[in-house]
Amino acid sequence: MVDLLADLGVGAQAVRSSISRMKRRDTLRSVRLEGVAGYALTPSVLELLREGDRRIFEHRPATPGDGWVQVVFTVPEARWDQRHELRSRLVGLGFGPMAPGVWIAPGTLAEEVRVALDRQDLGGYVDLFRGEHLGPVPLSERVREWWDLDGIAARYEEFVAAYRPLARRAPTGAEAFAGYVRMLTAWRRLRYLDPGLPLDLLPTRWPGVPAAELFARVDTALGPLAREHALRAIRAAERA
Repeated sequence: MVDLLADLGVGAQAVRSSISRMKRRDTLRSVRLEGVAGYALTPSVLELLREGDRRIFEHRPATPGDGWVQVVFTVPEARWDQRHELRSRLVGLGFGPMAPGVWIAPGTLAEEVRVALDRQDLGGYVDLFRGEHLGPVPLSERVREWWDLDGIAARYEEFVAAYRPLARRAPTGAEAFAGYVRMLTAWRRLRYLDPGLPLDLLPTRWPGVPAAELFARVDTALGPLAREHALRAIRAAERA
């Protein structure tokens, strides 16, 4: 872990401190595999990563037929900390605020938000609804009120500008690993910022489309190279 994060410019002491914090939080556990000391992620963290993989690699724009999921919540004033946590969680999943205590997202996120709120024991404050928009204001105008589409578009354009060079050449070894991890981290943030609205509600030439195509190309080209580099580092540590 120290060697691999050094490829990303992280110092050894910072890595060791992070590992210690993750062990205290029960994110990592010490294990021995075939007599070699190491770490394992806890089952709950593994499940979170699986959910993240689905969002990163499988999340696609919704269609009009997917409808909408609406979250309506009431949290007592005395529980302001949980109200803040609930709002932060909805923002982190890509929901947009319609009104105080009312948030909305494409229907494709219904199960994801239900699981996330139950995991954090916030479901008792919430009601979830599925439905469709009946007007009278065009939905394409409403979504601009509920989401910062200009800001999301700018982030997509930044992503394309930053990582297009990775699609034009084939770095290897540590360079491939570092480039891939940075690209994947940037894309993960975008996937949770963007709710995946139907394309017909978005501005023409929506930059999320070429950004997704770029991510797919770089993932195909660099993903195997990054994995190979990581496995080499792990095997070298085992031999040491």
